[in-house]
Amino acid sequence: MLKAKDIMNKNVVTVFKDTSVDELGRLFIEKNISGAPVLDEEGNIFGIVTENDLINQNKRIHIPTMLRLFDAFIPLGGSGSIEKEIKRMSASKVSEICSRDVVTVSPDATLQDVATIMAEKGIHLLPVLSSGRILGIIGKIDIIKGIQGEGD
Repeated sequence: MLKAKDIMNKNVVTVFKDTSVDELGRLFIEKNISGAPVLDEEGNIFGIVTENDLINQNKRIHIPTMLRLFDAFIPLGGSGSIEKEIKRMSASKVSEICSRDVVTVSPDATLQDVATIMAEKGIHLLPVLSSGRILGIIGKIDIIKGIQGEGD
C-alpha cells in the first residue's frame, strides 16, 4: 500500500512569512508551483499560501447591503468581513494572505487517507511533516500519479 512518503514531492519550495506578495507571485511562475508552505523565523510551519490566495487579493470588494432603520444604518452580513477583505487586498507580505489553518499528514499516512483528507477538506496541497519539520508536499497530481503507479 502506497504511503505519503512514496508519493510526496521531496523538493519542497517554501517561503517565509515576511516574503513579499510580489516575490511570491514571481516564485510561483518561475517554479511552476501552485502553492507553498509558509515558514516562521525558526523554520516551523506558519501557514500555507496558494494561487487562490493571490487571486483573492485581486478580486472585487463586496460591499455589504445596508438596511436603514429609523436613523441608523445596519449592515446585512458579517460586519467584520469587509474589513478582512480590505486588509487582504492591501496585503504586502505572505503572512497577511496565507491560510493559518494548515492540515498536514505524517509520512506513513496511506494514499487513501491523503486522498480522503484532500477531498473532504477541499485541500489542494498537503505538507508531509515529521517531528514538526517538512519532509515533502503532496499535490493532487501526486495522488493521481500514485493511483496510476507513477510515484517518485
